[in-house]
Amino acid sequence: QVQLVESGGGLVQAGGSLRLSCAASGRTFSAYAMGWFRQAPGKEREFVAAISWSGGSPLHADSVKGRFTIFRDNANTVYLQMNSLKPEDTAVYYCAARSGSYVYTDPRRYDRWGQGTQVTVSS
Repeated sequence: QVQLVESGGGLVQAGGSLRLSCAASGRTFSAYAMGWFRQAPGKEREFVAAISWSGGSPLHADSVKGRFTIFRDNANTVYLQMNSLKPEDTAVYYCAARSGSYVYTDPRRYDRWGQGTQVTVSS
């Protein structure tokens, strides 16, 4: 089983930056895509960004393009660099993974999830 653990969340003022990390452990595959989703209270989980197993084909939601960047390093870790944060970015951010290299924006296509990390942006 692949286990995902997010870290890096916290409280930041509007306009500030945070970098989220997602580490994969346990049984992992060489070919798996990973993504970031977020969920605010009373709202549905929404797509933020995703990236292929090789680090290519990055996708970003329109709401975060130009501000957030997803990337992977040589280890089983995916990052979400968040700049120019806005209060509406406040949510629990979840890391997700799926077997296979294809990148999807639909959370239903992912079958492994982290516990989430809280991001709060104050005005």
